[in-house]
Amino acid sequence: MSGRALLMWDEAVTAYDFGPSHPMDPVRLALTMGLVRAYGLDRAVDVVAAPPAGESTLRLVHREDYVRAVRAASADPRAADQAYGLGTTDDPAFSGMHEASALIAGQSVAAAEAVWRGEAAHAVNFAGGLHHAMPGAAAGFCVYNDAALAIARLLELGAERVAYVDVDVHHGDGVQAAFWDDPRVLTISLHEHPRTLFPQTGWPEETGADGPAEGSAVNVALPAGTGDAGWVRAFHAVVPELLADFRPDVLVTQHGADTHFEDPLAHLAVSLDAQRAVQLACHDLAHEYVAGGKWVALGGGGYAVVDVVPRSWTHLVGIAGHAPVEPTAEIPGEWRDLVYARTREAGPWRMTDGRWPVGWASWDAGYDPSDRVDQAVLATRRAAFPLRGLLA
Repeated sequence: MSGRALLMWDEAVTAYDFGPSHPMDPVRLALTMGLVRAYGLDRAVDVVAAPPAGESTLRLVHREDYVRAVRAASADPRAADQAYGLGTTDDPAFSGMHEASALIAGQSVAAAEAVWRGEAAHAVNFAGGLHHAMPGAAAGFCVYNDAALAIARLLELGAERVAYVDVDVHHGDGVQAAFWDDPRVLTISLHEHPRTLFPQTGWPEETGADGPAEGSAVNVALPAGTGDAGWVRAFHAVVPELLADFRPDVLVTQHGADTHFEDPLAHLAVSLDAQRAVQLACHDLAHEYVAGGKWVALGGGGYAVVDVVPRSWTHLVGIAGHAPVEPTAEIPGEWRDLVYARTREAGPWRMTDGRWPVGWASWDAGYDPSDRVDQAVLATRRAAFPLRGLLA
């Protein structure tokens, strides 16, 4: 197995563009790759591109009639059928939508294939993580669910257990739905509580279909306003114990940067430094509980497209490539010039929000019944852990 990680990148993924007024601005992808290059991380990893996901691959998760509808809207956006979630405010149709969406999916599927075959221990596709797309509908800025497609491909290749950990501020509903009745896939999602945020799912009681898959879905619904200490505590109170029990063949993680306190679409108060801490934890958990450290890391949401997303995902690339960027590192001037040229905004100066190292208390240190984060964690443990034979 190669000691180098893969970074999946094709400039054409920036064609995934819902228009100038849409919060999911593809400049976030271009700026992330620019920062990766500014730090020389493109020399620490193998940067490769994959072809778009083909029809048979898309059909691993998505219905034939839905793919047909996406193709039609892609050829003529006026033909978008809102019954499939296309042509809506969240998912406006655009020319080339099928091609751009399939290209992003192709990168995640190829990342999963490379990791499974031992071509690299880790692979990153920060353009991916489009976790809301359903088998028969677009949703939440997501057309094809590349995360679910990567997992489905791993199962097709022979993986017996795949763990999916989603730390986006929004519930990973599309991935959960795709594997709701499949005990081979353990989905874990930490997200803002569905009472206060789209998609209004991801309650602790959502634990998988009755029968063999019961307990294969785990949801931590965190209260609005949760900050670094609570967010990292919740992650460590749930994820390591589940992975130790499940022992996946591959770990797939989704790292939406929209948990950040500057993100305009959500209400958590997490810093870049806490996001980096959880990225490091995912890397370490892959090496501890997955044979060969097989880890596929994806991007996701994130709408503070200059200050947050590029820094967060550059940290992710560095961690996966075993060349982590120090939080105190000064950001290269060439990248700040790129930011100004592309956005007419001033970019950040350092790779930290000034909160490194992040302090948090382990679950073993005790439960505070008056703390809303602890209440959320306990609700999850009580709902899901006994179904897996674990103590709540």
